[in-house]
Amino acid sequence: MAAVLASWRARAARALGIREEELAPAACGFAFFFFLFCGYFMLRPIRETMGIQAGVNQLQWLFTATFVATLAVVPLFGWISARVPRATLVTWVYALFALTMAGFALLLHLRPGSIWAARTFYVWLSVFNLFVVSIAWSLMADVFRMESAKRLFALIAAGASAGGLCGPLLGALLAGALGPAGLLLLSALLLTATLPLKQWLLRWRSATRADVADEDMERPIKGAILAGITRIFQSRYLLGISLLVVLLATVNTFLYMEQARLVADAFPDTAQRIRVFSALDFTVQTLALLSQIFITGRVAARLGLRFLLTAVPLAVALAFLALAAFPVFAVLAGAMILRRAGEYALIRPGREMLFTAVSPEDKYKTKNVIDTVVYRGGDAASGWVKAGLDMLGYGASLIALLGAFVALAAAAVGYGLGRQADRRNEENH
Repeated sequence: MAAVLASWRARAARALGIREEELAPAACGFAFFFFLFCGYFMLRPIRETMGIQAGVNQLQWLFTATFVATLAVVPLFGWISARVPRATLVTWVYALFALTMAGFALLLHLRPGSIWAARTFYVWLSVFNLFVVSIAWSLMADVFRMESAKRLFALIAAGASAGGLCGPLLGALLAGALGPAGLLLLSALLLTATLPLKQWLLRWRSATRADVADEDMERPIKGAILAGITRIFQSRYLLGISLLVVLLATVNTFLYMEQARLVADAFPDTAQRIRVFSALDFTVQTLALLSQIFITGRVAARLGLRFLLTAVPLAVALAFLALAAFPVFAVLAGAMILRRAGEYALIRPGREMLFTAVSPEDKYKTKNVIDTVVYRGGDAASGWVKAGLDMLGYGASLIALLGAFVALAAAAVGYGLGRQADRRNEENH
């Protein structure tokens, strides 16, 4: 039996392109992101529907409100991280979000048709998504070295894609029986299910990494409450990551708002819109999952970070040019699928690898600011740019041309960051 299991492990490791001893942590990281994203994607179609319910021409206000809410949460996170040991930081933050989720379940149960409840939920879920995912990747950057990250981060991210596939299916199956409030409570349970997996990963880190001190995990993260903001401007590397995030957020916002407009025009019925958004999510997650399991790790090991961070922006630039020539829903849906699947399969693992080369304070505090405040700031600013151009009557073609330019700029910044990250890791080892 032992020989059969050993043979199975060897074959599985070869098929995935990793080492045998990495199978267990990869599976644990996969399960962590599966629970996290399954819970989120059960709620995402509800959020998108509520965003349209509040008015397509009001989306820029929702983006701005999300940015302001994110700014308000950052000091709270800084306060917690300065007082809670690094080993239990994820537990504290996830517990707070789970309690807030229960509160929103009650709100949506009591006020199901309220526009303000819809707007508040939209903003809250947008903040929740960025914070919990950012902190999850901070944990992974703390657990794994760059060498292992190149092999494992795509597989770990595949858990997010698998959760993204199961979440909409569960949501569609259970929406009638549970309603939005019940789905929120189920999502809270899935969020708390990640915590035992976090403990296992930290134990594995302690047992396998001689280059880090275990006692560091038992201390809070040093630095001021707002250090995550100030440190961005003290490092060209962190400033470069912030610029990349803003450029990618701008590309995403242009596509997202155009998608909302075209879906609202083409599908007047709410149930149809939910099905369209669910179909797009399912397609994106399927493509991303297959790429993450069988392609990304090998590409990262052979071609490095520079390829991961430049290939998708270049492809999206071409998709924008196609959208400029043919501004219809089918072309936009293809561009949206390309952008999102490429982000999950290549850009996100590559971007998270950048943080394996920074200090613990930057892994948590600065990374959290970049993933939330900087990202949502880019969202809000580009949302107003899009709304302004729409008011001037320039239409989708100009937005598409501007999006192509921004995507090319993102490719250039990503290439430079990949080169810097490789130098940093060579210097650290």
